[in-house]
Amino acid sequence: MARVYIGPAGVPIGARERKKSAGTLDGIRYVSEVGLNAMEVEFVQGVRMNREAAQEAGELARELGVRLSVHAPYFINLCSEEAEKVEASIKRLQESLDRGEVMGATVVVFHPAYYGKLGPEGCYNAVKDAVLRVLDWMRESGITHVRLGLEVMARKSQFGSLEETFRLVREVNNPQVVAVIDWGHVYARNGGSIDYRAVLNMWREYFGDQPMHTHFTCVKYKNGEWVDEHEPMDTNNPPFEPLARELAGEDIEITIINESPLLEKDALRMKDILIKYGNKIVGANQ
Repeated sequence: MARVYIGPAGVPIGARERKKSAGTLDGIRYVSEVGLNAMEVEFVQGVRMNREAAQEAGELARELGVRLSVHAPYFINLCSEEAEKVEASIKRLQESLDRGEVMGATVVVFHPAYYGKLGPEGCYNAVKDAVLRVLDWMRESGITHVRLGLEVMARKSQFGSLEETFRLVREVNNPQVVAVIDWGHVYARNGGSIDYRAVLNMWREYFGDQPMHTHFTCVKYKNGEWVDEHEPMDTNNPPFEPLARELAGEDIEITIINESPLLEKDALRMKDILIKYGNKIVGANQ
């Protein structure tokens, strides 16, 4: 039986229907109201939340039992040939980590890089060097709670296969650096297939019983390939139910952030499926 935190990526649809200008606080309240227990705060277009707002969000989330995480801006490429772009990327990560620490988030998720002219191994080394730099900054800045999460990516031009992400995290060997599995990305990168049992076994091999932070969305088949365009879970690309079934046999803590367009609606459906197979939704109304 997995112990599950589940919720949407960003402010739920229902909160925005209720109040057009709904923000993070409204989202946290709504997530709690509907019986979910996690929410990812989206900084994907830039870090526009000040430290005071981050602190307020964290206090409300703790009060309501909602686990927060953060998604860093999309504009990050640690393998850019332009040094200023790498520096700007590191700055965006630092800002995201600062706000994440203040709000008590568990992890700041980010898309590390494109291989570019460096190729896979050169890019691997560049990402590793940048991650070590960020870790030094975290230590100097007193950031001790939030973790840096390297996301497994969908495109073969991107740094972030399961193997290289897990390898890098294990080599860095610091509890503040973790791998983040996006199940839809694994499915797309594998050309439209996923073996949940194999991925869970691989996690155990590399990280033992370390808690997992994951994303779930279905992806689209377009122009002869699977692409990272988010679809509702009804499309079954990949199917969610086999994951819920496999998790039921795992003694592990996992966060599942739903990134489908039907944010809390699909998250609630996932919750029901998880419970059907005997998984436990931590602290939420079941």
